Amino acid sequence: MTQQFDLFASNEAATKKAGGGSAVKRTSLNEEDMVRHLQATGRYRLLQRLVPRAVVPVARPGFPLKGVILDTETTGLNNRKDEIIEIGLIAFTFDEKGNLGDVTGVYGGLRQPANPIPADITRLTGITDAMVAGKAIDLAEIRTLMERADLVIAHNAGFDRPFCEAFSPVFEGKAWACSVSEVDWSSRGFEGTKLGYLIGQAGYFHDGHRAVDDCFALLEVLAKDGGSENMPFAELYQASQRTRIRIFAENSPFDMKDHLKARGYRWSDGSDGRPKSWWIEIADAALEDELLYLRSEIYRWNEADPPIKRLTAFDRFRA
Repeated sequence: MTQQFDLFASNEAATKKAGGGSAVKRTSLNEEDMVRHLQATGRYRLLQRLVPRAVVPVARPGFPLKGVILDTETTGLNNRKDEIIEIGLIAFTFDEKGNLGDVTGVYGGLRQPANPIPADITRLTGITDAMVAGKAIDLAEIRTLMERADLVIAHNAGFDRPFCEAFSPVFEGKAWACSVSEVDWSSRGFEGTKLGYLIGQAGYFHDGHRAVDDCFALLEVLAKDGGSENMPFAELYQASQRTRIRIFAENSPFDMKDHLKARGYRWSDGSDGRPKSWWIEIADAALEDELLYLRSEIYRWNEADPPIKRLTAFDRFRA
């Protein structure tokens, strides 16, 4: 007797003759059986639709800290001239070790910008002028979520924080963390840092490039069990607690620019209030080594004293 699995049959198991030949036993499978069967073949990789976590009316005790995951959709990349057209926030609880608690609040809102939404932004986000017509973001609701936040998380905080702080003071004075730069995703086996890569490799799919959907997707990725490792959120929270150092290689020789760039320095033209120079951001513990490099390889002067700035999560990722 030959056994066949009918992955789409809804009837009970049945046995029938196949063209006068040997009996064929047809076995219908429920959804869980289908998944196990396909995975057991080793020929398929299955993704599960991400189901947003429920918002609880009362958070469990034992998670005293408050976090907010935030995402924006904008009309462009320049926070000085482009505008927010959608914002999403998820409030949640966590503890000092980086264990996640409950989702306690959600807000998503659209906003009509001063000018029509560029066509490429509509293609990317699916947000049209008709969708945002007459819409405004409810700052009172956002304030309710933000004022209790001990940590604000964005997937590329260097992009979202300047847009949010330009939009409203309600976002100022908070500690921010970046889930792109403050989690070592490659050591966890992820092939990229874009949210689409992370959510896919975590075993999910979702409706990307809408603010609240992306927030829920990021929450699940940060909560991914790493086995013997801490979950990504714990790594992110620990990183946010550490001081970083920004060194400005002010007045460095022009012919050293390629060396600085190769080491990870970036150029600031001075328009944002920073010194007009090459700069890098490093861990506090790496300061002495970096100063030694600058004095010996770039300035070639042991007394060189380039400007430095110590940054906490309250300072980082600002414009």
